[in-house]
Amino acid sequence: MNLAPAQLSEHLKRGLKSLYTLHGDEPLLVQEFADALRTAARAQGYTERTVYTVAGAHFDWSEVLASGGSLSLFADKQIVEVRIPSGKPGKDGSVALQQLAERAQGDDTTLTLVILPRLDSATGKSAWFAALDSFGVTVKFDPIDRRTLPQWIAQRLQQQGQRVAAGDEGQRTLQFFADRVEGNLLAAHQEIQKLALLHPAGELSFDQVESAVLNVARYDVFKLSEAVLGAQPVRVARMLDGLQAEGTAEVLVHWALAEDIRSMKRVKDALNAGRPMPMALRENRVWGAKEKLFERVLPHLEDAVLAQLLLAAHQVDGIVKGLKQPDWPADSWQALHRLAGMVCTACAAPSAARRPRPPAAGARG
Repeated sequence: MNLAPAQLSEHLKRGLKSLYTLHGDEPLLVQEFADALRTAARAQGYTERTVYTVAGAHFDWSEVLASGGSLSLFADKQIVEVRIPSGKPGKDGSVALQQLAERAQGDDTTLTLVILPRLDSATGKSAWFAALDSFGVTVKFDPIDRRTLPQWIAQRLQQQGQRVAAGDEGQRTLQFFADRVEGNLLAAHQEIQKLALLHPAGELSFDQVESAVLNVARYDVFKLSEAVLGAQPVRVARMLDGLQAEGTAEVLVHWALAEDIRSMKRVKDALNAGRPMPMALRENRVWGAKEKLFERVLPHLEDAVLAQLLLAAHQVDGIVKGLKQPDWPADSWQALHRLAGMVCTACAAPSAARRPRPPAAGARG
């Protein structure tokens, strides 16, 4: 049984189940949901709690299996919490989890909570995860993406009795806040709590938020890729600066940009050969957020533009490896800024009239 995180309050009104599986890559949201489950369980008499962390292939699953029938003399009900940080329980763990899932049916003395990271597609189809999903409640925590982050911040502020101004001023405040905390939801939560300590309930001004909120954004090359394909040059420049400041290797950033260019070229070639878009994307392993971006970009992206981008990616490959290229900056990060800007321009352009042209030597974007 799948449950959306936002449905927790309504779900708890109907009573607790005996098995919950939480998985996702937003630790803050997982922690808050688990805390709410534990609070509800304690209120219903689950006074004992045992936590097992699965570390490595030699973990002793027999202790977990035995825990269900080993209540102490001072507890009528218990919580058994199994954390698997790797998301890979191993062969013995797979069997044990299936047994735990089956045993949870009708067990009103033990609440089993399994906590996992984000799962890949193969793990999501495994027998042990299917058993957890079939016999219990499964909750998936998707990342809060940049588009919905301002709304999430506004909702969190509202929960502590604060709000931003209405209209454009409020949107400006929320966008500024989101820029400062993007990719770091736990830090965003802490900055929101800080505002509650610094200012009373009510409306917050832009100046109050600006002076209080630290720049704690964290970026990764995969989010950079989505921003580039989404033709968001200002955000792309900020993300590149952030990646540079965090010490990310230039070769990794170049790989992400070049791989997107190569993927677009392969899909475009397939379209030119008569393949339908869904088939071309599937054959080239393009899915998720990138699938929608490719569907928007490729119909207007001409072959000549892709050829130009491929050449530029090849030239920047040399720059990040220490080679000099005519009409390109010698600095790797400046070259990456320019390459990313070219892809942004191409992805935004509705026609060949706006083909990406490298700026004059010495310019960054």
